[in-house]
Amino acid sequence: MSLNKKRDLAEIAKGICRELRKNSTEAEKVLWKALRNRKFEGKKFLRQHPLFYDITGRESFFVADFYCHEEKLIIELDGNYHQYRLKEDEERTEILEFLGTRVIRFKNDEVKNDLQKVLNEIKSNFL
Repeated sequence: MSLNKKRDLAEIAKGICRELRKNSTEAEKVLWKALRNRKFEGKKFLRQHPLFYDITGRESFFVADFYCHEEKLIIELDGNYHQYRLKEDEERTEILEFLGTRVIRFKNDEVKNDLQKVLNEIKSNFL
């Protein structure tokens, strides 16, 4: 892919991520409050962060709900929409794990109803 195309892709990703941050779900807001500004275990988390990849010769990206670079850990929150995307989510997880990251998933209700359990699970996934 040419340098110009990569820059175009980065701009597209940036715009999508901004929109997703503006339209956060309630569960994302709750978890972000607990993770932001290194509040959780001193780890830096990013919210709605693009992860670029090129496996088939065509660069693309996924947007992680939350990403901790130092742990190579992606946290995905699944709402009702994800029950119709199980195959796509599985393929996405395989690609992300192939790239050297780990992915953990929680349902929105888990975050809203038992945040401490979710945080304990996240901590247990640190290297």
